[in-house]
Amino acid sequence: MRAFDWLSMTLAVLLAPAVVAQENAADLHEEVAQITVTVQDFLHRPVAGTVVITQFRPAGPGPFPLVILNHGRSATDRAQPARFRYTRQVRYFTERGFAVLVPTRIGYGAMGINPDPEDSGACKNKSYAEMAAAASSEILAVLAYAKQQPYLDASRLLLVGQSVGGYTSIATAAQNPPGLMATINFAGGSGGDPAAHPGEPCEGYKLERMYANFGSTSKLPSLWIYTDNDLYFGPRYSQAWHAAFVKAGGVAEFHLLPPFETNGHSLFTRGIALWTPVVQQFLEKNKILPIPVAPIKGTAP
Repeated sequence: MRAFDWLSMTLAVLLAPAVVAQENAADLHEEVAQITVTVQDFLHRPVAGTVVITQFRPAGPGPFPLVILNHGRSATDRAQPARFRYTRQVRYFTERGFAVLVPTRIGYGAMGINPDPEDSGACKNKSYAEMAAAASSEILAVLAYAKQQPYLDASRLLLVGQSVGGYTSIATAAQNPPGLMATINFAGGSGGDPAAHPGEPCEGYKLERMYANFGSTSKLPSLWIYTDNDLYFGPRYSQAWHAAFVKAGGVAEFHLLPPFETNGHSLFTRGIALWTPVVQQFLEKNKILPIPVAPIKGTAP
């Protein structure tokens, strides 16, 4: 059964007082909403929870093309941050004409870390398909919410994700949701732990199979950005995952960037000046940029 087939979603949008406490970015027209989503965990049990959607947009009424930006998974503390925002990264997209929705998925942040539908099991017995299906259900629920917002043009969709968010963005793109233009995968994967097994994700061969499955159904271009010193997913894994995806029929441009700081897995959050030129080139090549603008301050190569 596909992830969306078991999706049960309530589009009653509520203010989220527990997570709005952070000072919003006025220049990004930041707002927060909630939706209720039901997914399945890796034991195929139904799990209902709240997805907190932080919304950003350029100035003006829109409708704006849409980025859904998907977060990763901490190996130590899923309660932080209270909600994901990525304001520096968001500005790159809003200054290019996109609105951005950043969902904080079930099992993360201020809404609570339990239940955890993205738990994929023990390191030697991973269930990567089930966790991808659960996260994809939530991403598709956010897309359904977006289609009801007059300031958003969900027929022009870009999926972006970091770490587990990159993996689940590729998983969602493999379902070819209407309106999808492309996907950007920053260090996508799962099962990594830089302290316990640096560079060696749990049962990485299973992820290779998953990426092959995704590639067999994906129809639109994707950009994959990894680093040579990623302590979650070493380069032999990211290269093998990309090769499996492309061999199965997926279209993916792969960039392995030089080592970044002490752990390249943080490139998306800490190395914005290094990845923006790569993303810019990809968006221009695929004619995805809504408006051409100069790079944001501090992001020139």
